[in-house]
Amino acid sequence: MKYLYLIAFLFTNSVWASGGYNFFTNASHTFHIPAHTLALIFGSLVFLLVGFIYRAKVSAVKNITIPDEGITVRNIVESLGQMMYSTAKSVMGEESARRYFTYVIFCFCFILLNNILGVFPGSMSPNQNLNTTLALGIFTFLYFNIQGIRAVGIVNYLKHFAGPMPALAILIFPIEIISISVRPLSLALRLRGNMDGDHLILGIFSELVPYIVPIPFYAMGIFVSFLQAFVFALLTMIYIGMATAHHDHGEHEAHH
Repeated sequence: MKYLYLIAFLFTNSVWASGGYNFFTNASHTFHIPAHTLALIFGSLVFLLVGFIYRAKVSAVKNITIPDEGITVRNIVESLGQMMYSTAKSVMGEESARRYFTYVIFCFCFILLNNILGVFPGSMSPNQNLNTTLALGIFTFLYFNIQGIRAVGIVNYLKHFAGPMPALAILIFPIEIISISVRPLSLALRLRGNMDGDHLILGIFSELVPYIVPIPFYAMGIFVSFLQAFVFALLTMIYIGMATAHHDHGEHEAHH
């Protein structure tokens, strides 16, 4: 019966999408709030709800090392967490992964959920709007710079931009500052462009043939949503690793 509901949902909502229906756009006229802001609020509430459900599931089990049977919220969340933690260890090292994983997994899960939100017909992703993705990029920019300063101190952190040769510092420093300053914009444009393009393709096929045909594009949309969340989190790991690399190396030398 649940599969019949799913099929009916895809059919009816494909017709809505083909007719240009968008719940958040319509709601924005009522509440006088931008559609992407309403979508972000809704996505944030769903994100919190999933977190509460996961915490409740974990608190209810006697042995947390034993996974649930079947496909559950707990199994999905833990599978994604294990995958991202393994990636973080390979990119940043085990010590840095433990230290900075909280922010990395937040970025990944939050972006993934809000990306998938736009796959549903009649809905939209807040990440289709540059304001949302630029805010995520700026938060990441502030985070890895703050962590870099905390790791090595502000003076040593700024020395990192001067390069290894003092004679060339006057040339290298402004280039490095410009390079690091465009990172939030790069993160924002990449995420926004890919999500907007993916949902545009899905919308076109839903408009041309609202029955059956768009279903494979829903699967592609989910894959693209996952991929773009992963890319954003991966770049975040790389930036954090680069910002704190000298600190970790110094600690390694000190132990020897």
